[in-house]
Amino acid sequence: MESPANHSVPMGWTIGEWQEAYRSGSLAPSGLLEWVERLEAADVAWISVATPEQVSAQLSQLERRLAAAEGQLERLPLYGVPFAVKDNIDVAGWDTTAACPEFAYRAEVDAPVVAQLVAAGAIVVGKTNLDQFATGLAGNRSPYGAVPNPFDPRYVAGGSSSGSASVVARGLVPFSLGTDTAGSGRVPAGFNDLVGLKPTRGRVSTRGVVPACRTLDCVSVFALTVTDAEIVAGIIDGYDPEDPYARRPRPARRLGAPWRLAVPAQLEFYGDERAAAAFARDRRALEALGAELVPIDFGPFLELARLLYGGPWVAERHLVVAELLERAPAAVHPTVRELLQGVGDYSARDQFRAEYERARLTRRIHVLLDEFDALVVPTAPRFFRLDEVEADPIGTVTRLGHYTNFANLGDLCGIAVPGRRRDDGLPAGFTLLAPAWQDAALIELARVWEAQLGGTLAATGRPRARVVTDGEGSTSSGPRTSGPSLVVAVVGAHLRGMPLNHQLTDRGARFLEATRTAARYRLYALQATRPAKPGLLRGGSGSIEVELWTLPLEEVGSFLAEIPPPLGIGSVELADGRWVKGFLCEPHALEGALDITALGGWRPYVAGARPADA
Repeated sequence: MESPANHSVPMGWTIGEWQEAYRSGSLAPSGLLEWVERLEAADVAWISVATPEQVSAQLSQLERRLAAAEGQLERLPLYGVPFAVKDNIDVAGWDTTAACPEFAYRAEVDAPVVAQLVAAGAIVVGKTNLDQFATGLAGNRSPYGAVPNPFDPRYVAGGSSSGSASVVARGLVPFSLGTDTAGSGRVPAGFNDLVGLKPTRGRVSTRGVVPACRTLDCVSVFALTVTDAEIVAGIIDGYDPEDPYARRPRPARRLGAPWRLAVPAQLEFYGDERAAAAFARDRRALEALGAELVPIDFGPFLELARLLYGGPWVAERHLVVAELLERAPAAVHPTVRELLQGVGDYSARDQFRAEYERARLTRRIHVLLDEFDALVVPTAPRFFRLDEVEADPIGTVTRLGHYTNFANLGDLCGIAVPGRRRDDGLPAGFTLLAPAWQDAALIELARVWEAQLGGTLAATGRPRARVVTDGEGSTSSGPRTSGPSLVVAVVGAHLRGMPLNHQLTDRGARFLEATRTAARYRLYALQATRPAKPGLLRGGSGSIEVELWTLPLEEVGSFLAEIPPPLGIGSVELADGRWVKGFLCEPHALEGALDITALGGWRPYVAGARPADA
């Protein structure tokens, strides 16, 4: 495989390309040492870059994980893939600064999201710059410097996850972690031409994250493609019983055919005509895909957004820095300090009054969106220059959050996607939003959009169409049709990001949702299967993770022909009482197999966990 940047080690590769390079032997993990040496510590997007010793230590751990996986790369879905972490998320042995040197501390353990990625084989190569204490949407409120936009350094990169977006957009890593409380995982994605996935609040653990607003925070994912964002999200997804704000998933709603998308009847671009024109083009392109766009009253969303900084939630931000503000106020960025002044003016009564208003508006929004597959909004209304933000640091950032500030208050999930570039060459994109637990449906919409988009991958200069159609997931040219199909539950090597998933996507299968079986099953790791496969058996008390896919009926025969014994298709009972067709195993094949029921699914096993760890 040819390196996108014509270097001896790759720049600008997607996760799939890293995986293929390792499988083919054209790249060895030791190449990461040379690769990391090319990362410039002076690059303002980084707060810290991995030392050769840190990389070597991780490579040694990776060797041990591969040995535990019996040399099977497919059991480490992120084997040797480098990634970056926003510097308000803990990585063991690294300082966590939240972009405030006086606040910094040495993390003793990985945040669960980092631990899950590392267990899947990924390598941390750096921690990224951010608006201090994740407070801002421009990316310039940091003592480490303002992160410039890679398309034009006069413009902002977006915040607060500015560094995480920048390093992905320039191809330095294929994905990164950010956080999103008020748009910090979506605005930088829009300004850097990336996919920015903001999961349902409580779906992904926020332990080990320096809070902005603990009750609203989400860990987000930046990636070059929808498939890469989906792979990473699938690995960090999961209920964390030690996170007091974690929530268990609820059943997801099916997408309609054709898509029915809400769009604000009152659009605001604050005078940015190029942004308005780009969104209008994207609306027409969505309609060309068969989507129906229906204008709705955007008033309730804006009312809810005003509560975030105009209400008592700002006191949550103050809790994190209260001691530092008292001890060393000059250590806090002046704009952040200004925003946090006056929190004492809010009483307990104000908090309850605001919470009642939040609940009222959230219910109104959910009822409104119940008639639609998603809401589509510009990711940001205007592309500001750095000098504009510096001249009006609070007003400009407030405007940047016009289409984002309400999402977590309103219990919405979202995915920001690239759109067609503006007339001046700057990125433009839109965000799909839906009520909690509709993450998979949004990813499905985003994937179809991406497949027809064209252009280049962020600032890498690489053709998007070539990457997306060469093994990067579905290339469907339109919304799912209402033709006959079969819903199939998969449990192992056919899961997203696993080695046999292509047997579904190559046949036009569509992901519906991640769910679980009824508590009546056992799961085993079968012996001597290539690639490694599990066996699901009815007759136990375990609830096992499965994914539901819809497969066109005309493709069912060829799909069944590829299923080897002792596996077969039978009926599987789901946790909510539904019955679907799914993979089951013949009992005779389980002699000598490892019972991994306690792990709750196949992903923990391929990431290196064993029943004794459960």
